Amino acid sequence: MVKVFFMTTNDQNNWLIYILECCDGSLYCGITNNLERRLKQHLGELKGGAKYTLSRRPCHLVYQEKSSSRKEALIRELEVKKMSKSQKRKLIES
Repeated sequence: MVKVFFMTTNDQNNWLIYILECCDGSLYCGITNNLERRLKQHLGELKGGAKYTLSRRPCHLVYQEKSSSRKEALIRELEVKKMSKSQKRKLIES
């Protein structure tokens, strides 16, 4: 079982990289400074979710990582997106 600590923030300087597991077993990576709002968007409760997760609902949060700035979060998101699925699974389990 993966332990995920749910963190919400509205602070423009507190960015998170997050990974969702979709109902088909695929993984979606993104960044946000308001995780609660972003998850609601992905689940269709609020307008603005990603096209990728739209047809793969429900999705659930399996990983989150703090970042000190939007720029740093974007760089880390790209690193994570370049990982293989098995590498992402190892990251999630760590």
